[in-house]
Parts: sequence; C-alpha cells; structure tokens
Amino acid sequence: MKFGKEFKDQMVPEWIEVYMDYGEIKHLLKDINCKWKGDIENQESEIGRIQHKNSTKLSNGKLCIPSDLGENEKSFFKKLDNELEKVNSFYKDKVEEAKGEAAALAKQMDALIALRKKVKEKHTKDLSADKATAASSNVTSPSRASSEEKEQLDVTKEVDKFGENIIKPDSSSINNKDPSLDQHGRTPSDVLECVKIQNTSDTPKSSVERLLLGTTEKECSFSQEELKEVEKKLKKAFVEFYQKLRRLNQYSFMNLSAFSVILEKYEKITSRKVMRSYLKVVDNSYVGSSDEVTGLLNNLEATFVKHFSNSEQGDSIKLLRPKRKREKHSLRFRSGFFCGFSIALILAVVLIIQTRKLLDKEEATVYLDSIFPLYSFYGYIILHMLLGAVNIYLWRCYRINYAFILGFKPGTELDHREVFVLASGLAVLVLTACLVQLHIRMDSRIQDHETYVELVPLGLFIGLLLICLCPFNIIYRSRRFFLIRSLFRSICAPFYKVNMIDFFLSDQLTSQTQAIRSFVYYICYYGWGKASTGRKMCHVSDVYIVFYYISAAIPYWIRFCQCMRRFMEEKEMQHGFNGFTYFSMLLSVVFQSTFRLRKKMSWKVWALASSGVAALVNISWDIRMDWGLLQRKSRNFLLRDKLLLPHKTVYYIAMILEVLLRFVWLQVVLGFDMRPLRGKVITSSFASLEILRRGIWNFFRLENEHLNNVGEYRAFKSLPFPFVTYDEKVGKNE
Repeated sequence: MKFGKEFKDQMVPEWIEVYMDYGEIKHLLKDINCKWKGDIENQESEIGRIQHKNSTKLSNGKLCIPSDLGENEKSFFKKLDNELEKVNSFYKDKVEEAKGEAAALAKQMDALIALRKKVKEKHTKDLSADKATAASSNVTSPSRASSEEKEQLDVTKEVDKFGENIIKPDSSSINNKDPSLDQHGRTPSDVLECVKIQNTSDTPKSSVERLLLGTTEKECSFSQEELKEVEKKLKKAFVEFYQKLRRLNQYSFMNLSAFSVILEKYEKITSRKVMRSYLKVVDNSYVGSSDEVTGLLNNLEATFVKHFSNSEQGDSIKLLRPKRKREKHSLRFRSGFFCGFSIALILAVVLIIQTRKLLDKEEATVYLDSIFPLYSFYGYIILHMLLGAVNIYLWRCYRINYAFILGFKPGTELDHREVFVLASGLAVLVLTACLVQLHIRMDSRIQDHETYVELVPLGLFIGLLLICLCPFNIIYRSRRFFLIRSLFRSICAPFYKVNMIDFFLSDQLTSQTQAIRSFVYYICYYGWGKASTGRKMCHVSDVYIVFYYISAAIPYWIRFCQCMRRFMEEKEMQHGFNGFTYFSMLLSVVFQSTFRLRKKMSWKVWALASSGVAALVNISWDIRMDWGLLQRKSRNFLLRDKLLLPHKTVYYIAMILEVLLRFVWLQVVLGFDMRPLRGKVITSSFASLEILRRGIWNFFRLENEHLNNVGEYRAFKSLPFPFVTYDEKVGKNE
C-alpha cells in the first residue's frame, strides 16, 4: 500500500485539517520535478555543485535554506515549515488537554480507592455485628448461621480482593505508620468528605428526581451496589481516555512518518542532502521529542490492570483496545445469494399474479387488497434498510465518522454490506411467505389449508420478533440490542436523556408512518375473531379508523417530547424551535385525520393550512439547521463553506428534492385524485418516496454533524465522571 493512501486511512476524521497536508506538499514536489526535468541541461552541473556544498545548516535549531533555490523549492520548504508548526501547535494543545484529563482521572481514582476502603470497613462491621447476633440468638439454627456467615465472608473476600491493590506504589514508603492513609496523608473519610456522587443514572425515576429536586448530586451511601456503579462508570472513562491517547500517539507517528517520506522524495528528485538536517528539526520539535503521551499510556495501562482487572495483564489490556472488524468473504457470498434469490422471488410473485389473472377477478382483487398491508409493512422496512446501506457506503467513502456520531462502540457498527445482507435476507423471507400464501389461496385443490395459510404473515412477524429479541450471540446481537434500547428510550421520551442515536432513530420513525399504520392493521386483522371477519371489520370499524390515522402522529409526538427534554436540560432556544416543527406536523396529522373522518369543508381548510405551514417550517429547518445549507455569507452560493461532496450541484438537487417530496406527500395525505393509480398503490408509492426523502436527509444530516465535529476537533465523547469533588463544585459556582 502506498504511504499516501495509508496516511489517509489512518487519519482521525475529525482531525483531518490539522494533519500534515501531504497531498499539497506532494503536488509541490511534482512542480519541482517538472522544473528539474525541464532544466535537464544544467541539472548535472547543479548536482555536482550541491554535492560539494553544504546546502543546509542548522542555526538555533532551525534549518537554513540556501538562497539560490528556485521559487518552487522555496515554496516547498515554506509549506513544510508551516505544516510542522501547525502539527506542533495542535499536538501540544491536545497533550495539555490530555494531561488535564489525566489529573482529573487521578482525583477520581483517589475517591474510588477511598470509597473501596469505606465499603470494606462497613462490610467488616456488618459481619462482626452478624456474628454477635448469631451467637446471642437461639432462634437461628447452626447450619443457617454458618451459611449466612459464609455468605458474609464471600462478600468480604470480594471487597478484600479490591483492597489488595488500592494503595499506590509510593504510598507505603510515605505512610509506614498508618497504612489507612493515602499518599497525601489523608484518610478515606477525609477524601470522601469533599466528594459527592454524580447521579448520572438515566432512568425515568432519576429524570423525575432531577426535574423536581433540581440536583444531580447525592451523598455516598457506601453500599456494594454504589461501588459497582462507580467502578463501571470509571472503567468506561478509562477506556475512552485510552482510545484518545492511542489516537494522539498515532497522530504523532503518522505525521513524523509523512515528513520523513516527503523529504526522502525531495532528495530523490533534487539530490539535495536535506533530509537528515530537516529531520533533526522535526525530531527537536514538540511532536518529535515529547514522550508524555507514551508515559500516560503506560501509566493508564498499569492503573487499569491494577485496579479494574483480576485477570492477566494481556487480557486486561485487550479490554482497553477496540476490536478490529475483519471483512469476511462469506458476507459477499450471502449478499449475492440473497439479492439474486430476492429478484427471482419478485419475478415469481409477478408471474403468479399475471398468469392467474388475479387482478381481473373481483374476489382475488379484494383478497390482494386485504393482505397487501400485511406485506407492505416489511416492504417499507426493507426499502429503509437498503437506503441505510447506501448511506453507510457514502459515509465511509467521504470519511464521515457515523459510528462516533451515532454512539456505536468501536468495532460494533454495521457496515453497508452487513445492512444489505440483512435487508436482502428479510426480503427473501417475506417474498417466500407471500408466494406460498398466494399459491395455496388461489389453488382450488389445496384450499382446505386456507385457515393455516392466513396465519403465514403472523407467523413471519412472530418469527422476526423472536430473532430481534434472541439473547444468543447470533445475527449481530450487540447491534440488535443497541437499537432496541434506543427505540425503547425514544418511545419513553421524555423520561430518558436524549442522545444522538435516539432522536436520529425517532426521525426515521416519522418517515415510517405507513409502516406503523400497517402494524395497526396487523392488530385488526388478527385481533377480531376470524381472519375473514377481521378483514371486513378493519374497513368499517370506527376504532380501527381512528387508530389508523392517529397512529401516524405518534412519531411526531416522540420527537416533540425529545426536543422539549433537550430544551429543559440545555436551555437552548433552537431545541424549542425544533420542537415547534414537530408539533406543527403533529397538528397537521390530527387535522388531516379529522378531515378524513368528518369530510367537512371546514376541516379540509384546517388540514390544508396546517399541512402547508408544517411543510414549509420543516423544509426550512431541514435545509438550514439539519443540513447547514442556505448560508448567506458562504463562499459557496446558498450552501456552506465546507462541503464534502466534490460537486456542488448535488446539494442544490438535494434541496429541490426536499421541497418536492415534502409537498408530494402532502398531496397524498389530503387525498388528491390520481386516476391512473389505485388507492393502496398511491399510498405505498408516496410512502416509499417519503422513505427516499429520509434517506437523502440522513446523508446530509450526518455530513453536517461531522463537519461540526471537525470544526471543533471533537473526535471522542466525554463521559461524565461519577464523583464531583469540592474543587469542581467551587469552580462551577464561580
């Protein structure tokens, strides 16, 4: 692999602007190469002169460049100096930031060690009290007392296992007289006296408490459960900080390698002996001479192994380092197999409808209309997954760090091939079930099994639900549970803290209103007596009709609650305005549903007005806020300053499609007459267009979020520490 490609692949996407500009410097080298080739007659004499002359010298740690260089070479060295200064400046800032985080982490470890001691003392006292109670009591049998004593001893041993390594290496030499004191001469009570535990648990109960009491801090209770919770949070903080240090160390290594490679290329082109002299400048710079990051990494590994692991050192360090995903050839095979199988099944379904002329028979047409929502439910999901695979492919192509933005653990995110395999595999299952049901239902010789055939869609649904909830480590278990948890948190809004994945997933639900309505149809189809009766009642039941229209408002209500939760926590007006956009869509759905039920002109006017306002407000928010476009002072007309796509036309086309698809969906909801198409076909076609609009929105939304992270060099999430020290609280009050 060429170094340029490796250098690009190893870059932290959010830091890409502060790496050495290898591409631009290489372009300057090409200009120098062309200049030397053009001056080939004088090149030999020039080389001989340079070899006998010391062309570069070090003066005060800086490189002195000869004055007889050409303009291209002067530009080359000037660019090289600027890049070295840029890399040095960024690296030094990040190292200072890392040292500050390490100091904060050390304070957290002091509090953790003190908490472990206090928990041990509390358990020792409880054990002594239990022994005294057992000795003076005649009620408890000896066998029961011995079992309880054994249980208490097990707990004490568990605490002792933590306590063996809680004293720091230099504390024994400082506090020989009293081992209960830490290296600063403080007892655990002294340490914990100015420490409170930050209540960062994200549950509905904690959310209500924070809302009513207005506090996120609580006193230490010295319980075993509290200790485990604190250890879990600090362990996550260690892992995240370790990843940051490793990336910072890699940043230094890759930039130093880039300077070495580019100078070697310069020497080959010009035969000037500058590499050794210039590399001395690089080695003497901060990025070349500082070993603080390496020291922090070593200390972090030693501390983690000592305080958070009971296994061997190698196994412990594996917990700190992310797992690398390996591309499997079987994945490509499954992709091709499922894709080809799906196409064959689609053709089979079309052929069975055409050859048996089902669309020409009234009874068959009614039956197709009744089962169509049962299978279109999966169709919307499959289409959304396919567009998701395209989104992931484009994000990876343009180095958008979607895994970090959406909160996936390193190495657990799905790539585009995996999503495509899931979508095509689901398509195979759905199309097979549909083909079997149509064949048996329309074949008069085997209609005796019609009752069982009607249960095929329900069986498919239950089977897929069991796969999603399967606890075994198959079919991407960690990803399934991650999405299920996010979906649950979204449904329970506003009782959970809103993360990026939560409102991103909820936004996907707003484009799946037809899938939600199809799910309501599932309940009606199999919930009222026999299947045939259920089909008739679904179209005449007032309860079903009301739920059919109101169910479309549920995703907008979820997003409104999430926006209000963020507004209350962050006190930023933009979240309030965002909540208004979703509330406008909520009102439009309510007015549209009422108009469909009442069929009065007054309700139609309200539906038109609310839907028009909602469409305009959401278009404006999507383009200006979510995509960051339509910036007046941008150097790219009506776009933004930073663009990842090479062609600006794509952004203009995306904005036009956003407007058109918003208003096309509005026409369908309000029931405009489109005679060439059938009713359910119209609804499904435009529901698919809404999913397409969401796929376009997804790419530009994460592109804008990624560029915001790049602008702030935000490549790692900051996990909240479990302890709040007195100094930190004073700093907040000031």
